Amino acid sequence: MSTVLQAQIKANTGPIDIDPYLDILTRGAQSARSDRMVPKESVEAMREAGLFRAFIPPKLGGIGASPQQWLRTLITIAERDMSTAWIGGIISVHAFQIALMDHETQQEVYGDNPDERVSSSYNPVGARTEEVDGGVMLHGRWGWSSGCDHCNWALLGAIVKGRPMLQTMLVPRSAYEIEDTWHVMGLQGTGSKDVVIEEPVFIPNSHIHSQMDGYNIKHDQAEPIYSLPWAQIFAATVAAPSIGAARHGLKLFLEKATGSSTDPTKLMGDPDIVRRVAEVKTLIDSAELSLLANFDRMTAQLDAGEEIPLIDRARCRYETGTTATRMMQAIDMLFDVGGGRSVFLDAPLQNIWHDIHITRAHVANNPVPLARNYGNMVLGGDNADFFI
Repeated sequence: MSTVLQAQIKANTGPIDIDPYLDILTRGAQSARSDRMVPKESVEAMREAGLFRAFIPPKLGGIGASPQQWLRTLITIAERDMSTAWIGGIISVHAFQIALMDHETQQEVYGDNPDERVSSSYNPVGARTEEVDGGVMLHGRWGWSSGCDHCNWALLGAIVKGRPMLQTMLVPRSAYEIEDTWHVMGLQGTGSKDVVIEEPVFIPNSHIHSQMDGYNIKHDQAEPIYSLPWAQIFAATVAAPSIGAARHGLKLFLEKATGSSTDPTKLMGDPDIVRRVAEVKTLIDSAELSLLANFDRMTAQLDAGEEIPLIDRARCRYETGTTATRMMQAIDMLFDVGGGRSVFLDAPLQNIWHDIHITRAHVANNPVPLARNYGNMVLGGDNADFFI
């Protein structure tokens, strides 16, 4: 790992520069919610900032961002709009998975355009497959494809008889339709619509990635970053935005609290408010520190030429999986005392409350099975989770 990249990891800084575009993202937040789609201007701003090139291999035009800086960027974007951070993270993280696939596939997606965008839906329930010579015939329906309207490819989960566990199929936009089913109570701007393939399409083996390959860290990249477990990167993608959203909620709460009285110092005499502010701020700060510290630890192990121990992977996966739950606790503490105006539709604090609660519904943000697996391993048991 280069000295430059080591410095970037240590400082959580690097080649993504989102700061000049934050006003654009802020202006697009309301239309993202009302239109149920992040506006093109916001997507273009993230592209210009370099977000979508974060994990593309340098040989294909990637910028060599560290995971830490990428996560900090998602948190910063979420302080303006959580839906924008959500699709920015989802779209950009797919470059990491594609970097683990066949070299010709990487070239096909990113060779002519390093800013190419890919959406996903990994839930295999609606997939129908048939193994054929050289690949798989695929059709079906997949829900929750965040940011799909802005993408030209999709990664779709499927179970293939005779192949281990979950398989991910890379499908071009010409092979599927998008059906607008995204009518939800939060994260409206993610536009997480259904992807539909009516007639079976052929997916060559070069466009298929196995979950077990991600678990076993199989790739042909020279950069050590790709030896991070794929699951750790993806899980962080759907956890980090809730930290920024909770921080935004705290900012709004403090602005309202100190601006609603002719004597803001009166708030300091309310022990319940003082306690809540302290606890919320600590919840947010500790969640961010935990997330970044785990990636500091893992990248340091790779830098030293070491493998990341399986129990460390289980711990990191569990701690990441608690992020949304902790941010739910934080926003609940604020909303409880947010005042009567917070009950009206489109109240800013209520919108954030909804967004964070929707985040917790993602399967990767359910800490219960993660705690069971990690606790079992601490007690000397075997790992039972292959998405770590």
